[in-house]
Amino acid sequence: MVEKMYRDTWAEINLDAIAYNITQIKEKLPQDSNVIAVVKANAYGHGIVPVAKKALESGASGLAVAILEEALTLREAAITAPILVLGFVPAKYASVAAEHNITLTFFQLDWIKEVGKQDLINPLKLHLKVDTGMGRIGIRSDEEMVSILQEIAKNKNIHLSGIFTHFATADAEDLSFYREQTERFEAFLHVFKKFWKKPVMIHIGNSAAAIRFPEKMYNCVRFGISMYGLYPSQEVREEHAIQLKQAFSLHSRLVHVKKIAKGESVSYGQTYIAKNDEWIGTIPIGYGDGWNRKLQGMNVLVNGKRMPIIGRICMDQTMIKLDGYYDVGTKVTLIGSEGNDCIEMDEIARYLDTITYEIPCMINERIPRVYVDSN
Repeated sequence: MVEKMYRDTWAEINLDAIAYNITQIKEKLPQDSNVIAVVKANAYGHGIVPVAKKALESGASGLAVAILEEALTLREAAITAPILVLGFVPAKYASVAAEHNITLTFFQLDWIKEVGKQDLINPLKLHLKVDTGMGRIGIRSDEEMVSILQEIAKNKNIHLSGIFTHFATADAEDLSFYREQTERFEAFLHVFKKFWKKPVMIHIGNSAAAIRFPEKMYNCVRFGISMYGLYPSQEVREEHAIQLKQAFSLHSRLVHVKKIAKGESVSYGQTYIAKNDEWIGTIPIGYGDGWNRKLQGMNVLVNGKRMPIIGRICMDQTMIKLDGYYDVGTKVTLIGSEGNDCIEMDEIARYLDTITYEIPCMINERIPRVYVDSN
């Protein structure tokens, strides 16, 4: 909870919604399946520490981040649950991960050899990444896998505890490439099990795959975008396989209200000229906060009614056209529900011609996060 705010603009994070969404996916999965809560990129802009703690409290068995720094942030917050770093970490920092009991992703023989030369105080936990078609990172052949497993077997300070891949089109209407990736992974896993007899975590499911094919997700899934109440795609949303609650909303308040005459302009470049005498409100948020300049023309909610953003969005301020006079201090909702209407992340994403994932991430640290939690 933010103790003090000096500007009437804030993002509200409903932690109860996080808990609800985790419950929804756990109900779909086989009973022995585990959920890894993906909290990378500051928990998709929601706040990494509060979200991580709520996710673990709500049934997640571990956490996943993108970079080592994020994992260390969680450890510094006294979070002791398993943490997997999904991205590449240079081998020279393996000792840092081992010291803090952080699991790293790996996929290169030379990387393993370099780690093997180090005098690690604690065993290093690793998950092997397999590239089945995403084309980012991961091993791509049986030969790579065998040579890596043989190298790991030589070092008692390296503990291989997982293997995984990532889907490129699990959220798409056409699932042919998803099936192709699944078949490739099964082939890799067949080879893996011949050379590695110890039990490991096996995770292929992102939010889309976990929602659509819960029975095919092995013993673990990575729950990312949908943990925050957002659907991976319109196709997944329209299938109604799961009900989610959006956790993120964005609000401000009117700091100035004025009436301008027909023909007067608003903001830089005179891109908006009043066609009639009009009421104009100013709210203290702008592109310096991550409120994209291209959102000129988008609606916000005032007293549950839609009002358009007019004129160019400034670095710190945005103007809206009101349907009448409103008191200074009146609440304005930029994302979320008010009255009987709702501006969803999907609507903002469509307006910006981007994906829903980007919307909460773009709202930066200048906007304080206020947490709602009934517990």
